[in-house]
Amino acid sequence: MSDRLRMFLADAVVVENRVLFDAGIVADHGQIVAVDQRANLLADPRWDKAHKTAWDGHAICAGTVNVHNHSFQSLLRGIGDDLPFLEWRDRALYRYSPRLDAQGMETAALFAFGEMLLHGVTTVCDFYYLNAQGNDNAAATLGAARRLGMRAVLARCFYDWDGAPAAYREPLALAERNFRELFHQFHDTKTFMSSVHPAPHSQHGASPDLIKAGAAIAAELGVPWHIHLAEEAYQFDQSLSRFGQRPMHAIEALGVDVGNMIAVHACWFDADERARLAERGGGLAYCPGSNMFLGDGITDVVDLHARGVTIGLGTDGGCSNNRVSVFDEMRMCALLQKVHRTDGQAMSAETAFALGTEAGGRLLRLPVGRLTPGYRCDLVAVDLGDPSCWPVQALQKNLVYALSPRAIAHVVVDGEDVVTDRQLT
Repeated sequence: MSDRLRMFLADAVVVENRVLFDAGIVADHGQIVAVDQRANLLADPRWDKAHKTAWDGHAICAGTVNVHNHSFQSLLRGIGDDLPFLEWRDRALYRYSPRLDAQGMETAALFAFGEMLLHGVTTVCDFYYLNAQGNDNAAATLGAARRLGMRAVLARCFYDWDGAPAAYREPLALAERNFRELFHQFHDTKTFMSSVHPAPHSQHGASPDLIKAGAAIAAELGVPWHIHLAEEAYQFDQSLSRFGQRPMHAIEALGVDVGNMIAVHACWFDADERARLAERGGGLAYCPGSNMFLGDGITDVVDLHARGVTIGLGTDGGCSNNRVSVFDEMRMCALLQKVHRTDGQAMSAETAFALGTEAGGRLLRLPVGRLTPGYRCDLVAVDLGDPSCWPVQALQKNLVYALSPRAIAHVVVDGEDVVTDRQLT
């Protein structure tokens, strides 16, 4: 364990939409208690006993928040590349993933989460659907996050479509029972290092009863619920043929709390669906890299953001992107929206950075993604000697448009060192 009271000093600290030069952060038991100029922090007697870490030649920014991932998919990287969505699903996911047991899941999670930490991801939401009718696999995944010092949300899937492998499927009563057991074992409201949310897989993966059950248990336990919606054109067509309604309308018709919902992807939402998501208070997990990789389509994030929807950035799985860097997603998010609208000002670097940090924390209901008192101390220190950070006067823009992963030198989660000198601790 690190010292309870810590001070991190650097040449610059990125705070909201400004940069403090020659500044630092103080954390007590993993929570930020002060952000100020270096001289002020060092002169304050309250921090005399703080363990001081000076990252000279570096800049500190908030740790990034990956709001949608499937950790086990990192082991399948490269197997189903350059294929149509359904062929990719059948050849990579359905063929190989059922072979993984709890030990395999732990290996996959150590690989996925370790790579994320090296890319500056400090919080991940793992949308987890390979449960094998129990919790051993999910527990092994959360255990891997704990070993690495990663902050993790386990979005435990509710899945009953009989076209999926048996390891994915559970009847309603068993899914509810397993979810409650996992929630009470791992959901942490003190340090927020592990959380558990319900996640009905999708309109095709979860029956209406399963979707309603997932939404109901989320409301009961005070957490959001996650669901893949309108990712592919075929899913939009399927919603029309099965339910006679577009995806967002069909979900609303179930009588669930859309204001507590995190829609994943939403590439095929029309203007009315986007308006409804905003009006109901729902959120969006947006995965631009994966949407491009799989040829899904383009979510109109500019419109959703203008309507006030809370949007976070996700990498999706390690075999459907195939990168796990939220800094990458910031860049791709901004550039994809610019080209989609043929408008170089459609989305700024500062907005994209906020989606990958503070907004992701809000979406997951966690006090992360901001460098301000009261939030958890999740930090990334980038090496200002790396050319991708030059010129330093454009630091905020460079973090989104230019940053190389080799510049990520140190990472801290909840006040603990998890990456030091580019190595996992």
